[in-house]
Amino acid sequence: MRARNSTIAVIGATGYVGGRLVPRLLDAGFAVRCLAREPRKLDARPWRDDPRVEVVACDLTDQREATDALRGCSAVYYLIDAVLGGHGGSGSQDRELARATARAAAEARVERIVYLGTLGDRRVGHDDYVWSRRDVEEALSSTGVPLTSLRVAPIIGSGSASFEALRYLVERLP
Repeated sequence: MRARNSTIAVIGATGYVGGRLVPRLLDAGFAVRCLAREPRKLDARPWRDDPRVEVVACDLTDQREATDALRGCSAVYYLIDAVLGGHGGSGSQDRELARATARAAAEARVERIVYLGTLGDRRVGHDDYVWSRRDVEEALSSTGVPLTSLRVAPIIGSGSASFEALRYLVERLP
């Protein structure tokens, strides 16, 4: 990844982690390009009007659109999770989005992909979610663009998908 003053793409800036990552990147001196299916969801973010932030409407399944959106970025943070994100997504949809992103990153000459995955090991148990996240990791690394994979436990914080699921259970179970 190049030094400061380069542009970092964030796919998933509307989410819990992405919305907190963008201001950190800005503080570190990077310009940020947020790729979003629905850019209006970023309008209320306090950093939205920063001149170093560019919000691009992007359908990752459109190869040309995704490549154009990533062109000029030194790195891309891949923070989407169609399964957990409540979009009715599936593991196969996650894999396809990851493959498309990897191809676009390679074509756009992105230097690194950073992926936020999950803890767990395929060799232990048969958790479909863990399998799906590993498949996404493999898809992101499929084109040779260097991948940094961060495997984290569920992130619990007000507004995170894990927190909302936990709150839902607590409110409904005795």
